Amino acid sequence: MGPEESELKGQGALLDVEWSYQLDPLSSIFILVVTGVGLCIFIFATGYMHGDAGFYRFFAYLGLFMFMMLVLVMGSNFMMMFVGWEGVGLCSYLLIGYYFDRKEAGDASRKAFITNRIGDFGFALAVFAVIATFGSTQYTSVMEQARTYPIELIGTWGIMSWIALGLFVGAVGKSAQIPLFVWLPDAMAGPTPVSALIHAATMVTAGLYMLTRTNVIFQHSQTMMLVVAIVGALTALFAATIGITQTDIKKVLAYSTVSQLGFMFLACGVGAFVIGIFHVMTHAFFKALMFLGAGSVIHGMHHEQDMRRMGGLKKYMPYTYLTFLAGWLAICGIIPFSGFWSKDEILWNAASTTYIPGGWLLWVIATIAATCTAFYMTRLVAMTFWGKERFLDVVAGGQADEAHAHAYDEDLKPHDARTESAGDRPQHEPGEHVGIAHELDKGHDLHGSGHHAPGHGAHVPHESPPSMWVPLAVLAVLAIIGGFVGISPAFT
Repeated sequence: MGPEESELKGQGALLDVEWSYQLDPLSSIFILVVTGVGLCIFIFATGYMHGDAGFYRFFAYLGLFMFMMLVLVMGSNFMMMFVGWEGVGLCSYLLIGYYFDRKEAGDASRKAFITNRIGDFGFALAVFAVIATFGSTQYTSVMEQARTYPIELIGTWGIMSWIALGLFVGAVGKSAQIPLFVWLPDAMAGPTPVSALIHAATMVTAGLYMLTRTNVIFQHSQTMMLVVAIVGALTALFAATIGITQTDIKKVLAYSTVSQLGFMFLACGVGAFVIGIFHVMTHAFFKALMFLGAGSVIHGMHHEQDMRRMGGLKKYMPYTYLTFLAGWLAICGIIPFSGFWSKDEILWNAASTTYIPGGWLLWVIATIAATCTAFYMTRLVAMTFWGKERFLDVVAGGQADEAHAHAYDEDLKPHDARTESAGDRPQHEPGEHVGIAHELDKGHDLHGSGHHAPGHGAHVPHESPPSMWVPLAVLAVLAIIGGFVGISPAFT
């Protein structure tokens, strides 16, 4: 299918830059993923953020985030990509720091913003080099000219290698690869729907979109293809080993995202760009499912995120548990779930690549990373849903006092700006609950008095309302059948 463009031209002194949109197979896949998964996250957020004082501000930021991501993937030139690129960076700053009255959130948002600026500097230099070399910013024109350049072998640094290096630096920052991955785990300071949107459907996939959109440039530099593959494989393994040690449910998923992004970079580095995008799609399904499932658990556990204080939740949260199982099996690569088809394709392409040397070593590293992934995700499910109900021990041991219990009283609880962080305990102003309790009862009708364990005032976990678990069910179906559907030949 050829590109379809709508144009609005503006002329500079020496360069024509068009504000135009390009609908082709690559942009179509990203549009479907961003809007489809994004819709599920939006619906989930209506329940999760119900009663929050900044409810409207949150959705304004979230909508702007989606818009900027669509600008990024629908633009027909590097300048539009850069506008969308910077737009999602700004929105991530606003959303990660949504709880601006907490120092942790403010620090995390600044960390994300500054780290991404490092990558953006490389991207900007690459755009300048593209303009100087090809005299255009349009993808079609640049790629047509790039195909006429000779392939630069390993150890050779021509103009194609330098442009690819600049683009790669930008992708490393946005998609959280070594060494610029440090911002992504801290992005958990934002509300859980933000974590799901950043990690699954939008921001972190922008780097993969850039690599795939400019694949002609990268394929003309064997050196940079090797660099992309090595960085991806090492990131996949490094992040997986960190994920094994985490006890915060959202931090485990955060490092899982970094690791899965490494697999995608590995796919691009060995020349399997279509498979990399296939994993972007399947990962969006099961990672959005798992992040929203984690949000449902946090909601049902009255904002507890430490897995050591969970356990045995499957009988209290059956819908969340069953849908979470689909995401767990998918990310572990169990046949026939979606993660099996995309991840095993990446491993096979790494082992059989002819683009770069050492494919077997990359396969070994990626296989170890995949094994670690299965281990820490199984650990997450076991600590959260199976085994002993450790949240009762916490109360019995005096770690949750009466003031804590009152602060989390479900009949009066707003999703306040101070209630969303690991280990953070909400501190409500006097009278804060008055006037909104009735409205919250309507939004969270599952929070009945029966959720208090008799005798000691403990809070028993509860299932989330339909506005939260229905999107989980939709994503669970996609996590199961997404691999069967695959990417149609029309989109390759």
